[in-house]
Amino acid sequence: MKKTFENAAVAIADIKDADTLMLGGFGLCGIPENCIAALVKKGIKNLTCISNNAGVDDFGIGLMLKQKQVKKMISSYVGENAEFERQLLSGELEVELIPQGTLATRCMAAGYGMPAIFTPAGVGTEVAVGKETRVFNNKEYLMEYAFDADFAIVKAWKGDTDGNLIYKATARNFNPLMAMAGRITIAEVEELVPAGELDPDRVHTPGIYVHRIFQGVNYEKRVEQRTVRKK
Repeated sequence: MKKTFENAAVAIADIKDADTLMLGGFGLCGIPENCIAALVKKGIKNLTCISNNAGVDDFGIGLMLKQKQVKKMISSYVGENAEFERQLLSGELEVELIPQGTLATRCMAAGYGMPAIFTPAGVGTEVAVGKETRVFNNKEYLMEYAFDADFAIVKAWKGDTDGNLIYKATARNFNPLMAMAGRITIAEVEELVPAGELDPDRVHTPGIYVHRIFQGVNYEKRVEQRTVRKK
């Protein structure tokens, strides 16, 4: 199976209107910049996006929100995007806010082939409205379903032509979990090497989970919030 693709545009070519996408990253760290740019250019609509956050107004998923490409956002933290806030308050955007640990575990469950998980997070809050709960060892747990995503789009530091991935530092974040969880996983990497060149002990995502891979270009790697020392 040939997994290598020329660029982002080719790799995401069959993503269509109303698909559900997982997008890796945390804040602006480790986001699939090339694939997001290609999705913006493609102009597809009514997407459901599962991501820890919604980028900022002029970068990341924020670019997709600006073009009204996202119908529903499933996220944990969304506080850095004014356009997201505007669309939410106006009713233009459907939003499901999830505790961060639950978001990660629902990704993991999808990757492991588990239909659901039980978690104490959200019990007794608005998160639990309309959901099943069960008691284990005298403690109440909330049942949450595993995600069902058409595509998982992730970004890694280095990968090989078999799809094995290595993430760098905090860019590891949600990427490994989401890479396991999509029906089709698309990985963009800063450096693509021939199969066999990666140290197996350093591989974070085995190639069995990755269906498409390409070497990205022109990474901006923008810093979301910069804190510097006073002189």
